[in-house]
Amino acid sequence: MRRCLSIWSVAAILAAAPLVAGAAEDPLKVCLDEDRPPLSVHRKGKPDAGFDVLLARAVAERLRRPLAIQWFESRLDEDSSPQLEANALLSDGRCSLVGGYALTQDSLVVPGMKTARLPDFAGATRDDRRRRVALGVLAPSQPYIYSPMTVVLGPKARGRKIGDIGDLAGLRLVIDSGSLGDAILMTFDKGRLIENITHLVPGRDDLLGALERGDHDATLIDLARFDAHRAAHPDTAITASGYYYPIGANRGYVGLASDGALVEAVNKTLGQLATEGKIAEFGKQAGLTYLPPREPAILGDVWTQIIQR
Repeated sequence: MRRCLSIWSVAAILAAAPLVAGAAEDPLKVCLDEDRPPLSVHRKGKPDAGFDVLLARAVAERLRRPLAIQWFESRLDEDSSPQLEANALLSDGRCSLVGGYALTQDSLVVPGMKTARLPDFAGATRDDRRRRVALGVLAPSQPYIYSPMTVVLGPKARGRKIGDIGDLAGLRLVIDSGSLGDAILMTFDKGRLIENITHLVPGRDDLLGALERGDHDATLIDLARFDAHRAAHPDTAITASGYYYPIGANRGYVGLASDGALVEAVNKTLGQLATEGKIAEFGKQAGLTYLPPREPAILGDVWTQIIQR
C-alpha cells in the first residue's frame, strides 16, 4: 500500500509539473510608474520598492504566476495623459495590468483618440518612442486604496485646526498651478481664498520645499505625496492637518476589456488580501497612510462636484 501511495504521489507531482512550468513562461506583467513614492519606486542599483510593488508581488503569488514589472515614466504633454499612457502600454502588450490607477469615470471612458504614443519605459528603443499604438478599451479592477487630498501645514501654521477648506482663510496658501488642488482652492466659496494663493510651476518650483522654509503656511496635495516627503525628510517641519478633502479617488488596477478573465481573477485575489488585512499591512510597510476604498468605487465628474461645493 505504501508503495502504491508513493507511486501515486510521484505521478501527481509529475502531472502538476507542466502547470508550474507553464506559469513560469507566462508571468503576470504589471506596469508601474517608476517615480511615484511611496506607491512605486524604481532606482538604478536599488531594490524596487513601494506599496504597489508589494501588492503586485502578492497578487502574482496568489495567481501562481511569476511577476514581471514593466517600469515606465509618466509624462504630460498635449498628446498624452495618464489614461492614454496606460492604454498604450496595455494595448502594446507591455503589461496586462497598470497599477495605482485612479478610478474615475473620465479615466475609464473610451478614448477619443484611436492611437497614442507610449510613455518612456524601461527597455524602450528609439522606434518605440516614435511610434503610435492602436488603443483598446480599459476595464478597472475593484479598488484597493483610497487616495484623498489633504491639507499640509507649514511651520508657522503648525497646530492650526482644519475641519474644512474655509478654515484656510487668512493663511498664505501655495499650490501647483493647474493641479486639482488649485481648482479646489481657486473655486472655493466663489473665490474667497484667491487673494491668498501663490501659484508655483510644477516640475520647476519645489512646493513642499517652499512650505518647509516657511515661505507659505499651507497647501492642498495628494496624501501619498506628503507621505513621500515625510519619508525622505524624517525631520521635516511641515505637518499633516488630519483633514481630507471629501472628494477623493480610489486607486486600483486597470487592464483591457478584452482580458476580462484576468481582471476577474485579480478582483477575487484583492478581495482575499483585503479580508486578511494584507493590503493595509503593505501600506504600513511602504510608509503609506493607508485608507481603504470608499464609495463610490469609481468617482464621477470631479470638476462638477468641486464647482458645486
